[in-house]
Amino acid sequence: MADAAYRIFELAEHALSRPFPLRVRAWDGSEAGPPGAPVLVFRRRRALRRLLWRPGELGLARGWVAGDLTVDGDLYEVLDRMSGLLWGRDEPDPAAGGVVRTARRLADLVRDPGSYRLVREALALAGPGLPPPPPPEEVRRRSGIAHTKRRDKAAIAHHYDVGNDFYALLLGPSMVYSCAVWPGEDTTLEAAQYAKLDLVCRKLSLREGQRLLDVGCGWGSMVLHAAEHYGVHATGITLSAEQAAFARKRVAEAGLSGRVDIRVQDYRDVDDGPYDAISSIGMAEHVGSERYLEYARTLYGLLRPGGRLLNHQIARRPMRDEEAYRVDDFIDRYVFPDGELAPVGATVARLEDAGFEVRDMEALREHYGRTLRAWVSNLEAHWAEAARAATVGRARVWQLYMAASALSFERNRIGVNQVLAVRTDADGTSAMPPTRRGWLF
Repeated sequence: MADAAYRIFELAEHALSRPFPLRVRAWDGSEAGPPGAPVLVFRRRRALRRLLWRPGELGLARGWVAGDLTVDGDLYEVLDRMSGLLWGRDEPDPAAGGVVRTARRLADLVRDPGSYRLVREALALAGPGLPPPPPPEEVRRRSGIAHTKRRDKAAIAHHYDVGNDFYALLLGPSMVYSCAVWPGEDTTLEAAQYAKLDLVCRKLSLREGQRLLDVGCGWGSMVLHAAEHYGVHATGITLSAEQAAFARKRVAEAGLSGRVDIRVQDYRDVDDGPYDAISSIGMAEHVGSERYLEYARTLYGLLRPGGRLLNHQIARRPMRDEEAYRVDDFIDRYVFPDGELAPVGATVARLEDAGFEVRDMEALREHYGRTLRAWVSNLEAHWAEAARAATVGRARVWQLYMAASALSFERNRIGVNQVLAVRTDADGTSAMPPTRRGWLF
């Protein structure tokens, strides 16, 4: 049993049909793999059992969250080296991601007499027993119709109601949980989030006395910024009770209770329009493709003629077979239950279908990679406090999710865009200046 790492490494290379790019260290202290490479550490036999029962992304994620798997080296480098093996989508069959290919290859190994020895040895190494239960941070498979009000509220609670203290350590004083805008190399995270909030306000051309609706207001940073610096009357809505409580406290402490209202409310239940402007920052990813036109029409109906919408949303790359798209198991089970990403072109099309005139689109992909790395740094710098504020497993979920997401933005697998749209007047005009400089500065 002193060569467990060699056996795991050998099985991985056979299953993947290519060189495995990491070293492996097993619970018995053995190591195998390319010298100098970062190390994937199997701290317990249970990690191997998870992978044998659920090959690929979900087995790895469960091992990571439970602490059965860890890395010795740079986490970003480990994820980058493995991304093509697990999350690649360039295969001829669009429905078969890297996870599916890995699982199929392992099934083939069981049927291959020449490889049967490897599988038998791996089973012996993993030890007897049923598959280990998933970590408690995992959301089980849901049934029924997605994106009902009740199911959306439960999904939001899973992601956001994990403790305001946890998010304060992660996000820093700004309490903004969306892509920042980094004006320069020496910009701090706090300054970058201020720049993003101010950019949204300027794109919406906010003026004193106007009414702003912030859909998915989080911990209240956007409505506070708009009320304090632009004099608007702002309404923020969220489905998270913990966020709302935190935001109301911030509003009261800022002396803005007369100008800012925070509600626990679904966007489909807002009925006190018209508003002069609407911001939706990092919320539309929760809406779902089947509900997106309803979302766009609802916001259109809440705006006065000439009113503007700023929709800030993560986008995925288009695929050859759009019907084959599915959210990665790790994201769906641990991070954003029922979350969906669409290409930016589909988002623009739905906004136009709802009646909006789309006037501007700004891509901020590189900015999100830097934002995520800053959040990871915050989390790692306050690891013990974050683990106490939530759980160790939750901290490990966010560390993995944010590091992997940073690489996805940096490698252009996903992007993030601000789409500025306007509800035109009855004659089809919008009274917007004809150039970006006219309404942005």
